[in-house]
Amino acid sequence: MPAKTVLLALPNRDFDPSEVAISWQLLRAAGLRVRFATADGQAAVGDPLMLSGAGLDPWGWLPGLRRLKLLGLLLRARRAAREAYARMLMDAEFRQPLRYEQLTVADFDGLLLPGGHWARGMRAYLESQALQAFVGAFFATNKPVAAICHGVLLAARSPGADGRSALYGRKTTALTWAMEKSAWDLTRFYGRFWDPDYYRTYREAPGQPSGYMSVQAEVSRALASPADFLEVPRDAPDRLRKISGLHRDSLSDSRPAWVVCDGNYVSARWPGDVHTFARRFAELLD
Repeated sequence: MPAKTVLLALPNRDFDPSEVAISWQLLRAAGLRVRFATADGQAAVGDPLMLSGAGLDPWGWLPGLRRLKLLGLLLRARRAAREAYARMLMDAEFRQPLRYEQLTVADFDGLLLPGGHWARGMRAYLESQALQAFVGAFFATNKPVAAICHGVLLAARSPGADGRSALYGRKTTALTWAMEKSAWDLTRFYGRFWDPDYYRTYREAPGQPSGYMSVQAEVSRALASPADFLEVPRDAPDRLRKISGLHRDSLSDSRPAWVVCDGNYVSARWPGDVHTFARRFAELLD
């Protein structure tokens, strides 16, 4: 029997390397075929700041000091993710992605939507009507779907046959406003001050309250009830480890992760959840 095929949809640039490469690595290890798609059918490129960490410190705009990293070491992808990313770049499927317009639901057994935050590359992915139409149609089949971070925002924007969001009536998590604001504050006040909105894909318009255009707020507006957006409960084991933003899960430690499963749909918040997220998705496909 041929291996099941998962589609990993990507923006052309600035995707989060941990969310993509670790997912790719674990899905391949589970015996699944992973194909990719971008807007133009050209190979995608991950967010360079998340790969190197260079440019996240307050002196990062100075060519001579750019390689000196302190905050950048904290925020960039971990070594395991960077190594997985390097291997993924050599993968034939990654180097020859499909175009969004070529995608047919029947060709895939599962769909994974990763995230990223840098507006320069992510907006085209999040706003693609062709990709949104495909995602909405895929949800309608009840085949397994996984979305993490801003990938959940793409799912929320994808309409079903009734015109409602594909996530309407489902339970989900995504990048929380608390996590998004913490990273935004850290970089605009203590790091990348010359580009203060690096961690905000969308900013509020005049008159909109703080956080109105955050991932959590927009996803929540698409749900049947705001209560369907699930954050880490106050009584959850290892709660502080899950919400601090300082701990990330690994192959051997799922304690920092927060992953929500609702039927054949799996969601997670950020790169710190990705090992547990990808393994749960692989289990659904088994």
